[in-house]
Amino acid sequence: MEAYITDIAAYLPNQAVSNEEMEKVLGLVNDLPSRTKKIILRNNGIKQRYYAIDPATGRTTHTNAGLAAEAVKRLNPYEGFRVSDIELLSCGTSAPDQFMPGHASMVHGEVGGAACEAVSTAGICLAGISCLKYACMSVALGLTANGVATGSEQSSSFMRSRMCGTVDPRRAEQLEKQPALAFEADFLRWMLSDGAGAVFIAPKPAAGRLNLKVDWLEIISHADEMETCMYAGAVKNDDGTITGWREFASLRESVEANSLLVKQDAKLLNSEIIPVVVSRSLPRYIEKYGLKPEEIDWFLPHYSSDYFRRIIYDHLKEIDFEIPEERWFSNLAEKGNTGSASIYIILEEIFRSGKLKKGDRLLCFIPESGRFSVGYMMLTVV
Repeated sequence: MEAYITDIAAYLPNQAVSNEEMEKVLGLVNDLPSRTKKIILRNNGIKQRYYAIDPATGRTTHTNAGLAAEAVKRLNPYEGFRVSDIELLSCGTSAPDQFMPGHASMVHGEVGGAACEAVSTAGICLAGISCLKYACMSVALGLTANGVATGSEQSSSFMRSRMCGTVDPRRAEQLEKQPALAFEADFLRWMLSDGAGAVFIAPKPAAGRLNLKVDWLEIISHADEMETCMYAGAVKNDDGTITGWREFASLRESVEANSLLVKQDAKLLNSEIIPVVVSRSLPRYIEKYGLKPEEIDWFLPHYSSDYFRRIIYDHLKEIDFEIPEERWFSNLAEKGNTGSASIYIILEEIFRSGKLKKGDRLLCFIPESGRFSVGYMMLTVV
């Protein structure tokens, strides 16, 4: 049996927030405009993004589970579809609204409908593609007649001013020469945003409409040789190990150490992420599936910042898998970096763009810097 994506939906909360409006929504740190915002935004290439925040009150408008549920409710894979028809709900996110229960259970509660299997996948950007792989396997094996997979992020809850400390002026000055510093904890608020996506997966294509056949989906981790790079709920030690938030003497001490905030080892990220997830990962799939760059009609890369676009291109070229940039499709500038939801939001836009034609092959690229993992997915338009 096989698995086909027969519909895709995306949900971005509230109105688009421009670069000039960001601090009005997120709040000022110490009542002072950020000195670093313009430098970071110039490098990441994001022009607008979406936040689950009421700009007038500063209050949260959607939970993470609520964002995912909104995407699910917008699916319409066939005439007469109801959410009660869903047999499997597979949901991934970097940061669920709570530690327990699982994210998928909370999404199911928001969606309603009827009893179904609910599966949560953890991780960072790969959480969204991992749950998609689970749903594809379930449908292809005939274990369920259909499946819905979601990726969602409500990053703004980490980015608001009350969650951010001050920026060392000396480190701010280094940004011009070291753009990768933008990925450290006190700069990440200009990088991340909110959104959700959902796909409906069936064992055969729907008649009379666009479908995407899932040819293969591969995920590989390099954690056996790489130390932690992006993390939350921990602090990183000088020797590269991490100490979890529950290992502190008290909850107060854990909070004072900023252990619950999202952080990234910018130096490690800059030196290793693209060599590991492209040069040391893609060749095994080129060999396994006999891939040729000229047979890729669309390359759909999820990258967190435009800073990495040229680096990705150069590494593809180094492994003799150069894909001309006119065949790349990204909506980072308009939709922002939504982590595990990004590939869904990219797919939804190209799915409805009118650009796709029967037989087109789409190669999706989803890297994760948590401890250096990557997902590759091949889709064919039918």
